[in-house]
This record gives sequence, C-alpha cells and structure tokens, in this order.
Amino acid sequence: MLKSFLVTGGTGFLGAALVRRLVETGNHVRILDDNSRGSPRRLADIADDFELIQGDVRDPATVIAAARGRDAFLHLAAVNGTEFFYLKPELVLDVGVRGILNAVEACRKCDVGQLVVASSSEVYQTPPKVPTDETVPLVVPDVLNPRYSYGGSKIISELIAINAGRTGFDRVNVFRPHNVYGPDMGWEHVIPQFCLRAIEQIALHPAGRLPFALQGDGSQTRSFTHIDDMIDGLVLIVEKGAHNEIYHVGNPEELEIGKVARAVIAEFGREAELVPSSLPEGSTARRCPDISKVEALGFAPKVPFRQGIAPVVKWYRDHVHLRRAV
Repeated sequence: MLKSFLVTGGTGFLGAALVRRLVETGNHVRILDDNSRGSPRRLADIADDFELIQGDVRDPATVIAAARGRDAFLHLAAVNGTEFFYLKPELVLDVGVRGILNAVEACRKCDVGQLVVASSSEVYQTPPKVPTDETVPLVVPDVLNPRYSYGGSKIISELIAINAGRTGFDRVNVFRPHNVYGPDMGWEHVIPQFCLRAIEQIALHPAGRLPFALQGDGSQTRSFTHIDDMIDGLVLIVEKGAHNEIYHVGNPEELEIGKVARAVIAEFGREAELVPSSLPEGSTARRCPDISKVEALGFAPKVPFRQGIAPVVKWYRDHVHLRRAV
C-alpha cells in the first residue's frame, strides 16, 4: 500500500537516496530540510515529484506543519561528519536532541502512526564484541571529548524514540547505519577526505609512490555500506520492522583503513606510500556490524567495496568545486 512520508534531512546524502527510492515506488514524499548541509541539487531531476519545505527541525511549529497529513515520519536530520563532532559539538547536540523531541511531538499532534529514526554505530563507540549486534551497551566514554557529541545525541534519540513508542504509535523503529558511502556523500567523512588528500598530494607529487598521511597506522577497521544497500535495508525496516525494535544496517565486509586508502589512491592510477600518525583521542580500533536482525527481514548487501569505490572516487575527482567550508 502506498504511503505519504515526511523525510527530515531529505536533501542530505542518505535522505536524498531514500526520497528517490520512495518516489520511484509511487509514494507521496514531503521533505523538511534547511539545506545547511544537504542540497536540492541531489534531487533536481525529480524535483516535481516531491514537496520540499525549507525549515529547521529545531523549530516545533515548522516540524508540526510538515508532519500534517503524513502516514509516516522518517527522521534522518542530523549534523553528521567527524569534523563537525570536534568543531561544532554544541550544534551537533542541539540539532540532534531538539530534532527528535520535535519529531515525537509532531507525530503525536498530527496523528502520525509510524516513526523511523536514524541512529548511528557511534552510539557504542568501542564495541565490546565484533561483529557487533544491537544489544551492546551504549556509551559516552568521556563527556569532555567533543567527539562524543554525535554519539551522545543519537543515544538520546534512541531513548526518546523507543520510550515514546510505548504509547500512541503503531510502529517505531530505530536503525543504525554503518559507514555508508557513495557519490556525493558530503565532505567530512573518511572516503571524501581521502579523495581530497589524494588530489592535493598528486599536485605536489606528480610521479612515483604517493605519500599519504593516515590517522593511526591503518590497521583500524571499518565496514563500509554502499548507499544502494543502505536504502534496501532501510526500506525493509520501514515496511517490515517490528514495533520498538532497533536494526543495524551495514555490510559485514570488514576492511582495514590502510587498505581503503590504497584502494582510493589506486583509482587515481597511483600507488600509496602510507605515512602513519597518532590517532585522535576516542578513536575506535574495530567496527563491524552483526546484521542478522535486518537479514531476517530479507536484507542482503549486494555491493562489495571493490565494486562500489570506483564511482565514488570519480565523483569527488570531478566535483571538487562543490566543496563547502565547514
């Protein structure tokens, strides 16, 4: 059955991909985004197929107005990107906490029965077991470290969403994306930063092995999820997720960051000479999701990293001019 959706953060990387999928399958979609980090250009080719409200999720009246007449509220708005965690932690928390409070209030006032909330793998920081399932403890290891502004905001979001779901909702779900990547994913994440660093280094070193600085020695691991796989998993949660349940969406292919850097450099036709350095305080050595719960809904990641990385590097190589200052 087709639905009417509100997607907050709908011009962002993940939000725009979700909007595109929902529109393609015939649903009516309304976006709420202030475009401070997102951009309507991501959806320019289907601009006539959805409704866009430019506004701030921190404003209760704006969120309530956007939620009117919707069947489902998909709350993706956030200030993501590791650079922002360190540089603008107060903003990260403000958007995260006010946003989820306003989302719940708007659902209640507008009789929206379904709420789906984006969380993050950052909620458990250094996981006690890898692969990591949804039952691991959620932690903020050090309130003095600004890095945890994002993870802390997502822990609060999960608590508010799940406890709001105990009354008055037909269905509430939380999903935790794991290192989603793809073309036009923003500029504050590891793969875009690797691409930018490669471009800068190639200009300085036009031949030979390319010196390439890393945080740490490159042995730390992450599991990268292609945007197409991410949307497959998220749509399954929207359609089939059990009430008041939390789902990881990711790819169990665990990769060393050093190998990711080498793969990016190889797409520029060069060989990397990795230059290690110290890790920022609060960095995590390993992260890889257990995706058994979302697999039970029918999810199966299809895009291996070796296949997905080439179009991403090409996009950043061709669109450096779109970079915005933090």
